[in-house]
Amino acid sequence: MAGRTLPRFEFFGRFARNRGALVGAGLILIVALAALLAPVLFPTDPLRIVGAPEMWPGEDPDFLLGTDSLGRDILAMIVHGARATLLIGLFASAVATLIGVTVGAIAGYFGGWMDEAIMRAVELFQTIPNLIFVLTIVVILGSTLENIVIAIGVVSWTPIARMTRAEFLALRDREFVQACRSMGMGNGRIIATEILPNALPPVIVLSSLVVAGAILFESAVSFLGLGDPNLASWGRLVGDGRLLIRTSWYICAIPGVAIMVTVLCLNLIGDGLNDALNPKLRDR
Repeated sequence: MAGRTLPRFEFFGRFARNRGALVGAGLILIVALAALLAPVLFPTDPLRIVGAPEMWPGEDPDFLLGTDSLGRDILAMIVHGARATLLIGLFASAVATLIGVTVGAIAGYFGGWMDEAIMRAVELFQTIPNLIFVLTIVVILGSTLENIVIAIGVVSWTPIARMTRAEFLALRDREFVQACRSMGMGNGRIIATEILPNALPPVIVLSSLVVAGAILFESAVSFLGLGDPNLASWGRLVGDGRLLIRTSWYICAIPGVAIMVTVLCLNLIGDGLNDALNPKLRDR
């Protein structure tokens, strides 16, 4: 097998050369730890009213980031909202990657009329504005966490499919693939065990960027009031505070900064993965 994978220590060494990626990974780790420890840090329901409404950050030591218009603890909602935001981002990226890799692998490996038909379907999906598509699916299926994940995954798979197809087109006629065919190996086994592992590095980079896009989609859906009403999320907090932006702008600003920093960190991690996995950049 013509492998393009890197030894583990070499991969981490190349990733660590990108200082921005290290900073991004460190901040994402902090966000992930806060999300994991949310039930310990704030064991009660983050959506319950715990104080006077619209207390500014620092006004009361019991509410470090203040309260929203209903008197809910913003810090509690930020910490618990990290769980929903990260879960939606990760699972939506997993759904998009599964669909994209499957479609792209079939199109790139078999080619011909199958490739033509699949790529026309991909182009059809790309003509629909993504946010409108997500909102339509959520409205039809319902505003639950699972449906939001499905909606975001369904609109995010096309770039991954194109990337996977391009990698398969470049690899399907290589010598190691021809050797597998001459040995009588089936198409499914060749795709899954021979070509796919070599095609994954750029797909992994793109999947990390899909996580960032999924977080923005979830924030937009929650901002418009179509998010899961039983969950605290950063987009929902921004949406709840939009009417008070002139008097209590911090209600929007705090979760907005959290979204911005998280998305930026995920993009920095994507750059680091690209530096570590892209063979064209390994000798720089």
